[in-house]
Amino acid sequence: MLTVSDRAAAGRMADESGPAVRELLAAAGFEVSRIGVVPDDAKGIAEFLVEGSREHDLVVTTGGTGLGPRDVTPEATRGVLEYEVPGLGELMRSAGFAKTPLAALSRSLAGVRGKTLIVNLPGSVKGASESLEAVLPVLGHAIRLLRGETEHR
Repeated sequence: MLTVSDRAAAGRMADESGPAVRELLAAAGFEVSRIGVVPDDAKGIAEFLVEGSREHDLVVTTGGTGLGPRDVTPEATRGVLEYEVPGLGELMRSAGFAKTPLAALSRSLAGVRGKTLIVNLPGSVKGASESLEAVLPVLGHAIRLLRGETEHR
């Protein structure tokens, strides 16, 4: 679990989206064992993703997916992925767009590094929560597939 925010990393703002995402993941049965906060810096984001993908089935980020000049999470993520899973980003935007047209501006994405699924969520509590809720029903199956469990139940 990684929050990407200049202000939260500098201690000028409390990280609210990270705890909200962590709570949703835990309620869905995921164990959140590592939590980080980094500024909007592609190198720091990429380092966290690479390290996290060595030890975890799922790495989730929140923040840095908008159109601002410092929003670099999708680019940092793309740089470490082996391939993207575009349906997850489409699903997140579609669910968000049903509630606000501003969701169309999100650049959230998902993809795979090794056997790890990486998912980028928006930075607002509402955007992160709604986006995660949209993809939660398929995350367990995606992780099982990445582990090589290809029999459908």
